[in-house]
Amino acid sequence: MADANFLAIVLALIGGYVLGSIPFGLVLTRLAGAGDIRSIGSGNIGATNVLRTGRKDLAAATVILDALKGTAAVLIAWHFGLYPAMAAAFGALLGHMFPVWLGFRGGKGVATFVGCLIGLYWPAALAFAIVWIAVALITRYSSAAGLAGALASIIAFAMFGSIELAIVALAMTLMIFWRHRENIARLRAGTETRIGTSRR
Repeated sequence: MADANFLAIVLALIGGYVLGSIPFGLVLTRLAGAGDIRSIGSGNIGATNVLRTGRKDLAAATVILDALKGTAAVLIAWHFGLYPAMAAAFGALLGHMFPVWLGFRGGKGVATFVGCLIGLYWPAALAFAIVWIAVALITRYSSAAGLAGALASIIAFAMFGSIELAIVALAMTLMIFWRHRENIARLRAGTETRIGTSRR
């Protein structure tokens, strides 16, 4: 039984990675004739950079699809238990950030993280959304809003969910903070790009 559970966890991790590594931002912009998203702005494949193409519809679609791949990975793995679901969430975020198809240069993971939260424990996703909106409205910094929302989700897991979920959320949040290290440096320097402005 233990071996079977371990196998389920490993398969969930791999499956999550495969789903998470689908670069929807890059795929959508190319299909729409907007070019290679990696050649503009931050060079990131996420929705924030897609928005710099001027295509709000593509940015919105990127957010939704990047979130859904995290949700899908978790919900599929839930059929095999809590730990496989947690492994799938971690794998999906890892795949989004380090997709093998793009030389391990992916996105920063916020939308995929939220999608994983929806699958794992929706109140944590709600906490993320409330904090994200509040911080974004006050500061107009997407990066600051995402980081604050991730921290809020850990608190929601710890208070209303479970310690296991809080631990995996902490690990994923640390990954998000690491991928946002340049944004954090710019926030501290006061040079971070605000929502609604472009960086080319």
